[in-house]
Amino acid sequence: MRILLIGANGFIGRFVADRLLADPAVQLTALGRGDDADVRFDLATGSPGALTRFLDAVHPGVVVNCAGATRGGARELTRHNTVAVATVCEALRRSGCGARLVQVGCGAEYGPSQPGSSTAEDAVPRPGGPYGVSKLAATELVLGSGLDAVVLRVFSPAGPGTPAGSPLGRLAEAMRRAMQSGDGELKLGGLGVQRDFIDVRDVARAVHAASLSAAQGVINIGSGRAVRLRDAAAVLARVAGYGGALHELDVPPGPLRGAIGHPRSDSDHTIPMAYPYPDGCGSWQQADVRTARDRLGWRPRIALEESLADIWMEAACRI
Repeated sequence: MRILLIGANGFIGRFVADRLLADPAVQLTALGRGDDADVRFDLATGSPGALTRFLDAVHPGVVVNCAGATRGGARELTRHNTVAVATVCEALRRSGCGARLVQVGCGAEYGPSQPGSSTAEDAVPRPGGPYGVSKLAATELVLGSGLDAVVLRVFSPAGPGTPAGSPLGRLAEAMRRAMQSGDGELKLGGLGVQRDFIDVRDVARAVHAASLSAAQGVINIGSGRAVRLRDAAAVLARVAGYGGALHELDVPPGPLRGAIGHPRSDSDHTIPMAYPYPDGCGSWQQADVRTARDRLGWRPRIALEESLADIWMEAACRI
């Protein structure tokens, strides 16, 4: 089977590429904006007609879309997350290849949920920010396209390659700086939120399974367990060997602040994490992952401690 992977250089896309390349039955072609893509193409500016001609030439059986933007203003997010997906859907409709589409969505499409609840695929989406809105619009385009398509709503991906600007990435960087400076106290803010963290390698396994399945519609991909960022910080301190004290600050609602925390100094004791949590999902999010189990035969395998250990290894090597 030939699979066309869009966004192979992104956080999730890199691991999806590795997973697909490990399958001897898959012939992989990568399309993206970078120089190392097999074919250079910008979905946000390229025409559906040009993409259609490429699809007809390559004739993939599956198109996997991992491309998109997680940061930026509403206009940029709309271009890279919504307009880009509209281009993919239109090109697939025009093409004679008949390819199946696997779209990587996100848990931010759901927005805030009731603490203690698990969000299933039939929940009414109410995204709490422009990122979730742009991804939800992309999902609606896929579901309304008439294509053989599935959308994987990935909750909070973690593990090797976690972006340094993400909450877990900033947490690891704050701890690295504390250890580097020998600071025995680390003050952190905004740790009360609870999120469903899922290792990026488990996400790649889910994409692989979805590519080979006949499942359609929306499928949640998460661990099925919400974890406090405060508890993740404690685990990270343990795997890092940080023996200092972790102190949590109360962060009142207000303007967005800078990094999740940094070692105490004479002039500036801390810079709390941005409040509210940047995905617009409020204080709690936990996925109901029964559909992934039943329709994809997929279950998460990698524990959060291993994901955090890999995040720490990369942070510790940063100069």
